[in-house]
Amino acid sequence: MNESTRAAALEAPAITLAHIFWVFLVVGATSFGGGVVAYLRSAVVTRYQFVSDETFIEFLSISQSLPGLNATNMSVLIGERLRGRLGALVATIAMCFPGAIFMLVAAALYKVHGDVPWVEAALRGVAAAAVGLVLATSVQLGRKSLKDIRDYVFVLLAILGIHLFHWKVPIVLLIVGAMSIYSYRPSTRDKEIEKSQ
Repeated sequence: MNESTRAAALEAPAITLAHIFWVFLVVGATSFGGGVVAYLRSAVVTRYQFVSDETFIEFLSISQSLPGLNATNMSVLIGERLRGRLGALVATIAMCFPGAIFMLVAAALYKVHGDVPWVEAALRGVAAAAVGLVLATSVQLGRKSLKDIRDYVFVLLAILGIHLFHWKVPIVLLIVGAMSIYSYRPSTRDKEIEKSQ
């Protein structure tokens, strides 16, 4: 973080815990399936500008590399960035609470009406919408983060590892991540340029 960014952050008004709770509660209550990442980005990057797109991508990478649900992991990271540990706790509770309530109700209804054709049709529709949301968010984030031909190569390798070779996600992350780190390591020329400056 450079001096101007740090100064702007210090001058910006603090985000209240109530505001964090409300934003994450709405996201948790209105997102469906895998679409939660799309809703979360729309809220914290586009609408409220809690974090930048670059930070969101970094947090998403961390969240996908660790155990647990992406939405929960993202809530912890963003909440902690905004208001420390208490912010992380508030954001996580707000994100998980609506889903927990809805799932309890859905489980009870599915137990009674799960074999009704219109229920199955509705679930298929929601699943299709969630896939569309994930795809739209992937395209938006890809435009921001994929800037070099090597980035597209690493994406392709990850897709091949998971879908063609059926490797576990952690293994793909370790292999492709190591290749990416090696590829983007500072070269001797870069170090010489930094020293001369």
